[in-house]
Amino acid sequence: MNKYLFTYQGLFLLILIVLSGTSCATDSTNASSKKVPVEATPAPSSELATPATKSKAKTIIFFGNSLSAGYGLDPSQGFVGLIEKRIDSLNLNYKVINAGNSGETTSGGKERVGWILENYQPDIFVLELGGNDALRGLPVVEAETNLQSIIDAVNEKYPTAKILLAGMMAPPNMGSEYTTKFAAMYPRLAKKNKVALIPFLLDKVGGQPELNLPDGIHPNIEGHQIVRETIWKELKKML
Repeated sequence: MNKYLFTYQGLFLLILIVLSGTSCATDSTNASSKKVPVEATPAPSSELATPATKSKAKTIIFFGNSLSAGYGLDPSQGFVGLIEKRIDSLNLNYKVINAGNSGETTSGGKERVGWILENYQPDIFVLELGGNDALRGLPVVEAETNLQSIIDAVNEKYPTAKILLAGMMAPPNMGSEYTTKFAAMYPRLAKKNKVALIPFLLDKVGGQPELNLPDGIHPNIEGHQIVRETIWKELKKML
């Protein structure tokens, strides 16, 4: 009897020890899970500021054809890229979107502008179209109607956006009547819509072989630098 009692007592003691150990482990685990998490090391202030800075930056959209796209050059060498560099160097809080599309006519721009406005919210909208219409001799009245539609689309969706209209000239071989009507289109649109105007985007560059690529139409690196200054003269007033 005593022998069995001793055995039962020993077994009972062993069970208590095991249960005690299990309880301690469980308490330790629970205690650990209840600890207040250590705060993560803060990210550098520049990283924390990046999203806020980007969200506050205003947007400039260059909506045009191969001239805006910087045809034949690296995009950074075109006038859009050059203006972006200048804005960055002056620490101005603007981001630049190059929406230039080579070969674009005013009709193509009219069809494309909706997509651009759905994806970007412009504070400044630089409208540079019409050159390809002139090269193809397309009716001036149609080009003007298309440009007006683009301006209307911008005003309707973003009423506070500022518009800068870049004027162009038709080549002389199109005849004096056509070139005169084409040149008068841009000032008329600017006045009607009360938007800023660059009288002639390629001023001091158009018709100058040394400032254009071999095609005689698109500016080379030096030509784009001059165009940048022509645009900047008007654009800086809007920033």
